[in-house]
Amino acid sequence: MAPVTSAGAEPSARRLTARGALTRDRIVRAAADLMHANGVAGTTMDQVVEASGTSKSQLYHYFEDKDALVTAVIKMQAARVMERQEPHLEQLSSLQGLRRWRDAIVRFIDERHAAHGCEIGSLASELTDRSEPARILINATFQHWESYLAAGIRRMQERGQVDPSTDPAELATGIMAAYQGGYLLSQAARSAQPMALALDLAIRNLEALAVQEKRAPEAAS
Repeated sequence: MAPVTSAGAEPSARRLTARGALTRDRIVRAAADLMHANGVAGTTMDQVVEASGTSKSQLYHYFEDKDALVTAVIKMQAARVMERQEPHLEQLSSLQGLRRWRDAIVRFIDERHAAHGCEIGSLASELTDRSEPARILINATFQHWESYLAAGIRRMQERGQVDPSTDPAELATGIMAAYQGGYLLSQAARSAQPMALALDLAIRNLEALAVQEKRAPEAAS
């Protein structure tokens, strides 16, 4: 599937000047940081104006209302997450590579003491039952993210590391569920340990599938 639009960009017939694009980007970045720290409901447009160093007229020039700003924030947070994830997931082709991805995530969470949770997961918790457009966009973000994991698992199948009869998309969803659940528990515990445990279990599941494939001929003999 096509990636979620990055950097908070939205299709628009109006072309922005370079200065206008920078101003809009500054507004979205400020709003994203505020909403990640305080939640969408806990962030006001006045706070965004103050944090971005813009005026109310500028804010409403680029965003007709808070819903439009939230849409841009979802896209920016998706871009931020994927910027961190893609270096580990684009060429994922082995269980060792998956462990390196796991290690990078655990380090990232540990450095931040798991504060505020996943940028996308926290938006999902707050918005998916309140806004259907937001739910659709967040779901598309998760699907795009999972597509990297699924592609990596397919490469592992081609290399004989994972049972070829398993569904990569389902396995990717399971890993994503472990990630999001692990992040939530880590946020509550202010510790990266729950995330480490959740991802370790997900990776062991893949390892078990590989072991089963290797042992099958022995069991039959």
